[in-house]
Amino acid sequence: MTVRITKPIQGGRIQAIPSKSAAHRLLICAALADSKTFIYCKQRSEDIDATIRCLEALGVTVRYEQDGLLISPINRRELNFDNQRHVLNCGESGATLRFLLPVCGALGLRVSFVMAGRLPNRPISELYNEMTSHGCKLSEPGFSPLSCEGLLTNGTYTLPGNITSQYISGLLFALPLICPQGGCQHSELSESLIQVTGVLESRPYVDMTLEALRLFGLTIHEEKPQVFRIPGGQTGCSPETVHIEGDWSNAAFWLSAGAIGKNAVTCTGLNMDSQQGDRAIARLLARFGANVVCENNIVTVSPGLLQGIDIDAGDIPDLVPVLAAVAALANGKTVIRNASRLRIKESDRLHTVAVSLSELGADITETEDGLVVIGKKILTGGETQSYGDHRIAMTAAILSTACSGPVIIRETQAVRKSYPAFFEDFSAALGGECNIT
Repeated sequence: MTVRITKPIQGGRIQAIPSKSAAHRLLICAALADSKTFIYCKQRSEDIDATIRCLEALGVTVRYEQDGLLISPINRRELNFDNQRHVLNCGESGATLRFLLPVCGALGLRVSFVMAGRLPNRPISELYNEMTSHGCKLSEPGFSPLSCEGLLTNGTYTLPGNITSQYISGLLFALPLICPQGGCQHSELSESLIQVTGVLESRPYVDMTLEALRLFGLTIHEEKPQVFRIPGGQTGCSPETVHIEGDWSNAAFWLSAGAIGKNAVTCTGLNMDSQQGDRAIARLLARFGANVVCENNIVTVSPGLLQGIDIDAGDIPDLVPVLAAVAALANGKTVIRNASRLRIKESDRLHTVAVSLSELGADITETEDGLVVIGKKILTGGETQSYGDHRIAMTAAILSTACSGPVIIRETQAVRKSYPAFFEDFSAALGGECNIT
């Protein structure tokens, strides 16, 4: 699918879509709870649907309703532990794979995870090694499907903090499920530890997982920074209804358009106290020099005199593409560092950001762990592609706001991964115009 943008965003007001990161976590908690849960979620994406599809393959019943999803959880007493192999199709969703792989190990199921795109080649070795040393047998990593069987055991799990926080979240979902050894509910034998070595990057995503688990009544102790103690034999208690908050990661594109365009953009439905790390977009746009007003879960960004800044992206890797777009219009130099993990996303995102923005006229250089951007007053526009990466496609569309000529983006179907209605909202809500072929 190719999009030709003939008129950029004109400003306006738009509702934030439901958070993909929160949806994954609440769906899994609901699937493992003691009773039904209704999840308010009016919009979905390919990644959210991947988690739903995999949970249904494990026996979860999902009833689709106008305002969301009614989840009937797994009945663990009726799970088939014989020779049946459950086939879970993760699509390209890394969160789905890394969250559910240890969960299936804790449930003792025989499972095959089917993966698409770059997902088979994205990192999993550290989680793989910890699971195989705690009772599970997995097929060779790097290939689809990835099979898992055996029963995950209690113990101490040691994981690096600088690869992906999804390893930690996956174990946080799984380890409460493990039945205590010897029936000792209140001994060290019924507990597990997760020890995170090095700097825990993307810590806000771990905090989102902890928040979801606590909402469902599960007990996790952080005894000291980056050491989590998890009692086994727990069953989550459904809160009956939960709301998925607005997605700061995707709202960041609209808010950034307000910073580099001519007119203000207002985004509603954003929780100012969210655990989402990407709520930092409001603070970062203000640092660039945009006018940012946050009030009553509504954020409005309007243009200002933009100046280049220095950005540590360790906790906010998903913001890097759109921050680079803002930097391309900011006076002076912007340095984005500590973002090497972007090389293992849906694309080598440092490389594809640099190439895509360069094709649209930006002065941007790729470094080993980040980007250096020299701002211009206006960009030329031109033709680029998504490289199969949803955030690259959306970044190019937002950058059209500051281009003198039209912007053409190829392979824009990539937006279905996180925001299927992106180009509809681009036009209907914010006044842009584009031709889709």
